[in-house]
Amino acid sequence: MERKTLSEQSKQEIVEKPVQKRSPEEKIGRIKWNQILLNRVLDEIKKFREDMEAEKRQIREEIKQLRVMERAILNGFRGSGIIKYTVPMIERIACVDAVDFAILESVYRAASPGVLPKIVAVDIDVDAELRKRSPYDLKYYDVSRRIVHMNKRLFEELAECLFEKRGLKWALTSFAFEVWGEEKLGETEKENTTSTLGSS
Repeated sequence: MERKTLSEQSKQEIVEKPVQKRSPEEKIGRIKWNQILLNRVLDEIKKFREDMEAEKRQIREEIKQLRVMERAILNGFRGSGIIKYTVPMIERIACVDAVDFAILESVYRAASPGVLPKIVAVDIDVDAELRKRSPYDLKYYDVSRRIVHMNKRLFEELAECLFEKRGLKWALTSFAFEVWGEEKLGETEKENTTSTLGSS
């Protein structure tokens, strides 16, 4: 029996036993490793969503600040008489469909004392039947809901309300009467100028 020296023995051991690295999948099992990978991906997605929500909130805040500045500028122009709102401009902002236009017209006809929502609903249905359209079948709460929505849309854009509550009745605000009054005055001035030109 031959004896090997110590250095020869160590060389043989190193050569004989190569180190094999196992993958994490082999160490803990394929299913658990896939769960770990899936959790990592889900955490990244969750973090990405949180970042996106934070950016959305920041953008919303910036838009709110811009709207406040825009309102301040428009109110300054309106106060100095540089900008004047017209009826079509107000209707385009506040009204969405024909029902909103009809509600606005009905409340405008009622003038300063205001009108009950129930009467507005009946008035709109009668008006629709006279124009040979199908009635809208509005209830009083539909009218009130639509008025509140019109107010909200106009307030978001111009910081002014179109309607106000007077007891149980709805009436146009002083802002709305200013806009419609200027429009009516403009129409009467046009009629007067055309009649004077025609007579001379």
